[in-house]
Amino acid sequence: MTNTKREIGNLKLFTGNANPELAQEIAEYLGVKLGAAKVKHFSDGEISLIIDESVRGCDAYIIQPTCSPVNDNLMELLIMTDALRRASASRITAVLPYYGYARQDRKSRGREPITAKLVANMITEAGASRLLAMDLHAMQIQGFFDMPVDNLFGLPILAEYFKHKDRENLVVVSPDMGGVARARNLAEQIGVPLAIIDKRRPMPNVSEVMNIIGDIEGKEVILVDDMIDTAGTITHGAQALIDRGAKCVDACCTHAVLSGPAIERIENSPIQELVTTNTIPLGDKKCDKIKVLSVAPIIGEAIYRIHTESSVSDLF
Repeated sequence: MTNTKREIGNLKLFTGNANPELAQEIAEYLGVKLGAAKVKHFSDGEISLIIDESVRGCDAYIIQPTCSPVNDNLMELLIMTDALRRASASRITAVLPYYGYARQDRKSRGREPITAKLVANMITEAGASRLLAMDLHAMQIQGFFDMPVDNLFGLPILAEYFKHKDRENLVVVSPDMGGVARARNLAEQIGVPLAIIDKRRPMPNVSEVMNIIGDIEGKEVILVDDMIDTAGTITHGAQALIDRGAKCVDACCTHAVLSGPAIERIENSPIQELVTTNTIPLGDKKCDKIKVLSVAPIIGEAIYRIHTESSVSDLF
């Protein structure tokens, strides 16, 4: 997807400290400069924000994934949204390549919060008029907002990468039953069969492989998930596939959270390559096995289409 010279009128892009590199890539795609905003932290932890240009009547977009440190990045988003609203921006779109707290989207026991809904309420109350997200962990989160929501997908980017790799006898594998639809989508885009790991999770961040549904013996496997956090699910799944006769294993995801022992687990696992995107900056989480693809073109194109009142769904 390439950009051509085009009129963007009163569109303005802003970013906090969550992922300024991605925001800069998106700005370059659109052919604009990032808005003049300074986000700093006082010594006591409070956030200071100054917007050094007029935004009156502008179509403003805040590019701010709510990744680690989640609460700081969320507060930066809320404060910047409030500042733009009070400065008379005509429309404010919160662009969240990664939506923090997305896994807390339902009550599974008594007295448990639905934090994903609370975050949606706060973004709405701060003054956002629209949400642009990528690969929300649960599709029902779109219904948490009483505003237009566009949920982009990272799979086409991952599929395009694997299409151009010199691989034979491929099979796409879902690491659990909940990810079957995602894995089937990737398998269809690449044009290969599907297999499923059926597992039981006795407690959070702990998984136990039970059975593998489908033929993976002697095949090159692509494990796919929407996010990888501590990497326990993906690395245990990769080892189970190798133990059951898979020739080799690659893995891919849209969101590389990679918390706790994730990097060590990936390095010590049979995974040959982990392909992910830059929705979350890796920072100092270095690993030779990780390949990062940019989502800037697809997010930039979505922003342009929202700004010009064009169809976003046509991107897929």
